[in-house]
Amino acid sequence: MAQGLEGLVESVHSSSSHTFSKHSQPSLRLLEGLGAEGDAHMGVTVKHRSRVAQDPTQPNLRQIHLIQAELHQELNRKGFRVKAGDMGENITTRGLDLLSLPVGARLHLGSEAVVEVTGLRNPCAQLEQFQQGLMQAVLDRDAEGHLVRKAGIMGIVLLGGEVRPKDLIRVELPAGPHRRLERV
Repeated sequence: MAQGLEGLVESVHSSSSHTFSKHSQPSLRLLEGLGAEGDAHMGVTVKHRSRVAQDPTQPNLRQIHLIQAELHQELNRKGFRVKAGDMGENITTRGLDLLSLPVGARLHLGSEAVVEVTGLRNPCAQLEQFQQGLMQAVLDRDAEGHLVRKAGIMGIVLLGGEVRPKDLIRVELPAGPHRRLERV
């Protein structure tokens, strides 16, 4: 399961429109049950265009998108030019293996905010439009041959609060048995 149950917020991002990349901010206010204040994906029901087209009444399990900075480093080593916020995340983390967290893990961000992990971000064609080959670069296979989606995790805001770069992230694991993350 999750190695190292603490990490840091490296940077925070938002965009009021449905742009692929999000803009760096000095802080991000998370609103309970909604997401990041002023962000296009904030809301009780789904805001992602493809999901709205399917059923606009679905609960928004993708209020907050997190990516670990280590993914950006890996992609840059492979020749891509990716920096924090470029892949649409609200929160870029460091030192925490987000992909190994189970469904229901709670991320305590700074002194107030709590985000509950709901699942994996499913890489989409926008990655390919951003940089050719990027979509394939964020997909991998584990030792058993299962598909690994590395484009970050999604969550909902349980407790609101201000989140800033250098804030500590503390993980609270749910009672077992733990469920592996799946795309949401």
